[in-house]
Amino acid sequence: MSRLRAALPLILLVLAGIVLFSSGVLDRLHPEHLVQHQAQLRTEIESAPWLARVAFIGLLTLAMSTGIPGTVIIIMAGGFAFGTLEGTIYASVGLTLGTLILFLASRYAFGAGSKHPPAIVDRLHHGFERHPVAYTMFVRFVPVAPFGLVTVALAWLRCPLWLFLGASWLGGTVSLIFETSIGAGLGKALASSNGHFGLGLLMQPAVWLPLCAIGVLALLAVLVERLLHRRHRPHSPSPDSKA
Repeated sequence: MSRLRAALPLILLVLAGIVLFSSGVLDRLHPEHLVQHQAQLRTEIESAPWLARVAFIGLLTLAMSTGIPGTVIIIMAGGFAFGTLEGTIYASVGLTLGTLILFLASRYAFGAGSKHPPAIVDRLHHGFERHPVAYTMFVRFVPVAPFGLVTVALAWLRCPLWLFLGASWLGGTVSLIFETSIGAGLGKALASSNGHFGLGLLMQPAVWLPLCAIGVLALLAVLVERLLHRRHRPHSPSPDSKA
């Protein structure tokens, strides 16, 4: 019963994520849908500017705290609605609050951990034990895994709260800048193409430049992982040493 009570906050977050994902809210935030209702969206934001911003931060906080896929759609919608600068600021607040909630709920549920951690925790455990600060910053700056999974893994590893918050805010904001820029760029490109998606959208600098930046981050994760693997791989003895 005590273990169930400890896991209850995390279970409620998972259930909230299922409800949010199946509610169709993410579909309404799709760039094509936003362009079709652009005039209505602008009117609503102008009539209640603070309410619109608080609602966006609250929605992203809820989505990040549940760890559901598709949160990038919400972030891009923020760029579409508020522009790159404002959208990044509001998304950074929502991301930090949401991941903090998920982190605390996961750490409370896991307690001191167990003998059989999830696979992603096993992958992070070795590097985290040797260099906790550097490794936490790395997995936050570079997209080695979905943000929610990394949050749960860091909670299992008992990452210090100050380190988790700092790395999540810094690393998350770096990705948010590019993702929000894509949303802002898609909004302008779709408005000029009457709301129709096509290959021409990818040729817009406001779209392909942030996409390339995210691709570089993903490539960096692969390169660093291979370098670390080569560095820690045991060297086979040479033939001369056997003699």
